[in-house]
Amino acid sequence: MKKRGRIKFKVKTWQLLLVLVPLLFLDATLLRLDHIKMAELRSAVLTADEEEDDKKISETLEELKDFVFSNIVINVVDDNGLQKVTFGTGPFYLEHQYIRTANAALEEAEKKLNSDSNPNGNIYQLASNVCRPQAIQNGWTWNDPNYINCMMTEIQKYPAADEIQDKIIASLPSTELYRKNYASPVWAPTVTGFMLLITVVIIVVIFIRVIVWIILRLSLLFI
Repeated sequence: MKKRGRIKFKVKTWQLLLVLVPLLFLDATLLRLDHIKMAELRSAVLTADEEEDDKKISETLEELKDFVFSNIVINVVDDNGLQKVTFGTGPFYLEHQYIRTANAALEEAEKKLNSDSNPNGNIYQLASNVCRPQAIQNGWTWNDPNYINCMMTEIQKYPAADEIQDKIIASLPSTELYRKNYASPVWAPTVTGFMLLITVVIIVVIFIRVIVWIILRLSLLFI
């Protein structure tokens, strides 16, 4: 009887390092492609918002959400002037949809205010006449605190300001309803996910081998 020889396959640490380098580049490329895809889908949402197409907004939001929830999307977002790494889309706003909704609500509020007996006339319009030029000059957006504070300051100059202010504020929808931020999983069963998993395993093996090597070297010093 001949003994069957066993094939021993041992991968050396330097060989693992050679494999690790291109793997890291591949991981970075796959993560970059996932990020680009997310950015394209998010841009489609914002384009639909600019086109004021509510049906298209809903459809593109679903596509974006489905992709982000099933892929690893690493993103860098601005957090009060600081760059922050996050998993997902980061916050973005449906500004045009909010403006349409807010304008409709304000028109209704103005009609109610105009129907009230007010010796100063349309207080909201008077305040807007003062604040809108300032907003244009200073680049204030629709939800900028400076613009809102300006409006409230002007409105409070007139009689019954508290009541009018309450009516205006109550008519405006919350900006949070138009703020979107979809988070992606830290790991997902995709090509990118499995490549990252292989990379992590190789890094762990290399790390363990280095630790064992250091321990052996130190033990030899005391023999």
